[in-house]
Amino acid sequence: MIHYEGQLYRPPSEAQSLILQATIGCSYNECTFCGMYRDKRFRVRPFEELEREIAWARDEAGPSVQKVFLADGDALVAKKSFLVKILDALNEAFPNLRRVSCYASPQSLQVRSVEEMAELREKGLTLYYLGIESGHDGVLEDLVKGVDAAEMVRVANKAHEAGVKLSTMILLGAGGRELSLEHARESARVVNAIAPRFVSTLVMTPVEGTPLHEQDARGEVDHLTPIELAAELRAFLATTELSGSIFRSNHASNYLTLAGNLPRDRDKLVASLDEVLQHPENASFVPEWLRGL
Repeated sequence: MIHYEGQLYRPPSEAQSLILQATIGCSYNECTFCGMYRDKRFRVRPFEELEREIAWARDEAGPSVQKVFLADGDALVAKKSFLVKILDALNEAFPNLRRVSCYASPQSLQVRSVEEMAELREKGLTLYYLGIESGHDGVLEDLVKGVDAAEMVRVANKAHEAGVKLSTMILLGAGGRELSLEHARESARVVNAIAPRFVSTLVMTPVEGTPLHEQDARGEVDHLTPIELAAELRAFLATTELSGSIFRSNHASNYLTLAGNLPRDRDKLVASLDEVLQHPENASFVPEWLRGL
């Protein structure tokens, strides 16, 4: 049987994946907005435990397993030798395995060499989820991401050089009202420089137990309205200059669910947001009770 410690998190696109908790928590765990791993001490799980769980999953669902997601928040930071053993075991257990993925923090991308990532990619670890959050240096500093925009681009391009696909996230509302448009446009410029395979948006939401929640309690956090967030998203999409990227705003925190391929659908997406901004009374905003993290 597979053992999960604490709350488990995964990207929306990994809903059908086998989730293997290779590490517990997040090795960085300083981002002001993130409450996913505040109650966990980061550690790498013993390979022997994972080996038993992989064997159980093989016996229970072997041929049906096509995708595996390595949790928790920062599995990529583990030693290369450890990750190689996991990937070898997965490839042996699941004959129809198509991809393995994981979250990748900027800090884990800093410590992984291009050669290491390329070797792991050859063994099936072909997709990283990277939270860019913002391309604005001031916003990144406020969020305590630990890197500026230039460093975010540099480490992301290491993954590209290794042939790894990136799925990137931008945090709408992270700049507040004052920096909303700057945050949107600078985020688009960073995404342009990274040229990820996937781009998605989330809406910044204060979560209990985080520094952001404490700031919110002091009245220091702007809660942008759905219309203001739509204007920010429009500015972001209008500034993108991508080739062959898939865009989604399907995370539960979003007020609007949009999807398309960039650049093919960029103008159509911008036009749909213009319609929302001009006629907000007709907009299909997700109600508050359906939103979440």
